[in-house]
Amino acid sequence: MTSEAVGVVRSNGSKMASIQGYIDREIDDLLASLHDPAELSAEERRGIIARYAAVLEGNFIYWMTGAYLSVRSDEARAKIIDNLREEVRDCHPGMMRRFAIAADASPTDADAQAVYRNLMNVRLFIGRLSAVPILVTMAFFEGFIQRFMSYLAELAQRQGSAEMEYTDVHGVCDITHTQELFRALEAEMRLAHPLPEKEMFEGVELLRTLLQNMVVIKPSMNTRRGINVSQGRRDFGDSAHCRGRREEPAASDR
Repeated sequence: MTSEAVGVVRSNGSKMASIQGYIDREIDDLLASLHDPAELSAEERRGIIARYAAVLEGNFIYWMTGAYLSVRSDEARAKIIDNLREEVRDCHPGMMRRFAIAADASPTDADAQAVYRNLMNVRLFIGRLSAVPILVTMAFFEGFIQRFMSYLAELAQRQGSAEMEYTDVHGVCDITHTQELFRALEAEMRLAHPLPEKEMFEGVELLRTLLQNMVVIKPSMNTRRGINVSQGRRDFGDSAHCRGRREEPAASDR
């Protein structure tokens, strides 16, 4: 391996470590903002599960398909298609719906409307088919989901549900999915031009906003002080806003 090639490998390795560190901090901060399930009312618990289902059931496969369409490397395509095959083969949307029904938390029109705007921002972002930012976003999402499953399961249990297939499966499989998405990202970054950090993490900001919209959030210290959380991040730039035309909300967007 030439000295130039070694420099590229080291540069990519350093960048990947920075990206993973950023994502880990975002997930930690988001999880730390969740209310204790014991302190939530039955309606608050129902709302979290229902909004989660309203987003996940009809959109995750769309997001991952966008990732597949955007990438150029064979390695990234192989890892994404494995993820999609598992989603379709094992009917994960149906698994999600059974989980919501058992917790008496089937999404209503009001639940769908509550997440509509932020969900559309993520959809429009995915629709731009920019490979590296999408893979960063999906790695963030898979990493969050596998750590969120125990919380979601406790919400459902407190609603009287014993249907835990969805949370049991995703608490395990999404660990591998996250690792595979980072490998896909590394492969894709070898083919891509360097991106400004603001562009690299735009989807993470949009998806984080959607996730905050889905769950009950207690104000962080930064929020109580009137400080935007993104201003306190050490390594990367400010949050970005979705570009492109935004649709008017529909009565239901499930």
